[in-house]
Amino acid sequence: MNTTTPPLLSPTGSQPASVRARAAATLADPRWAAVRTRDATADGRFFYSVRSTGVYCRPSCGARTPRPENVGFHASAADAEAAGFRPCRRCRPDLPPLAERQAALVAALCRQIDAADTVPSLDALAASAGLSRFHLLRVFKAHTGLTPRAWAAARRAERLRARLADGASVTAAIVDAGYGSTSRVYEKSAQPLGMTPRRYRAGGADTDIRFAIAQCALGALLVAESGRGVCEIALGDDPDALARALQDRFPQARLTGDDPAFARRVAEVAGFVEAPGIGLALPLDIRGTAFQQRVWAALRAIPPGATVSYSELAQRIGAPAAVRAVASACAANTLAVAVPCHRVVRTDGSLSGYRWGVARKRALLDRERGD
Repeated sequence: MNTTTPPLLSPTGSQPASVRARAAATLADPRWAAVRTRDATADGRFFYSVRSTGVYCRPSCGARTPRPENVGFHASAADAEAAGFRPCRRCRPDLPPLAERQAALVAALCRQIDAADTVPSLDALAASAGLSRFHLLRVFKAHTGLTPRAWAAARRAERLRARLADGASVTAAIVDAGYGSTSRVYEKSAQPLGMTPRRYRAGGADTDIRFAIAQCALGALLVAESGRGVCEIALGDDPDALARALQDRFPQARLTGDDPAFARRVAEVAGFVEAPGIGLALPLDIRGTAFQQRVWAALRAIPPGATVSYSELAQRIGAPAAVRAVASACAANTLAVAVPCHRVVRTDGSLSGYRWGVARKRALLDRERGD
């Protein structure tokens, strides 16, 4: 028995002229390349039907590639069904794209976690989503960058910061945020708050922060340092505005400027701006959620002069679907140059927004590349 797969098109064979014409028309259509390569980026732009099976599919469908003479193209799922084709059971073209369905599912799970008095177990979340534990964990991490438990912890920390900022008492803020006990908060408060809840609520009271402002090639440069390390590096046009912003961030902290010993730290940062090749090794007081810290750690691994897109950065931290969350983490960075969010660009290589101005972002990259 001859088991050789027949060619996709045999223009000189015994096929009727009408069949050869249909095959030629399909091969000439640019949409055929998307079907052959199962291009997921084409999903939603068109659908294709298969005459021999009576079904229609998304371009990314994993089913066996049909013969071109059997293929038809449709602008929408409704058009394909109006032509008499039924939806493929494999790629489900009659439903929203898989990524959208998964995003909606994860959003629903996040709301479920938010509404719960205690963090639901992975088994409970999996049962609610109709997925296995493993599949749920993979989908949730792909869209949020965190496990459900880590996401719940980050949300509790956000609620704690918000309640403390609103003026609630420490105890009330802890209860409202969903913590089971005050001891757990104090054990883990250093990373999300950078200080104890009581000091955070008091705007950094009893916290000593040294700072200095100097001029560098990119304008005014402010460097501030707590007892744990450098907590802010900011660039701007107005030195007074930079100082006011630091005061607003830590309204009750003891801010000390014009410290001759600390001036060396500012000179070190200014020197790095002028000559990125010398490197920058600073003790950093990095304050953020678990997800933000993962993004910032990945940023620090990008070598000077190199750039990555937001989607590439999301892939590097193991959360390819969390592109928007990655962009938000970059925007929340308060440590210019030390956490080099200026090395993240759009997919086409163009420059996107930058906390300290796109012109400074371009200048930093030009200096790192030696332009």
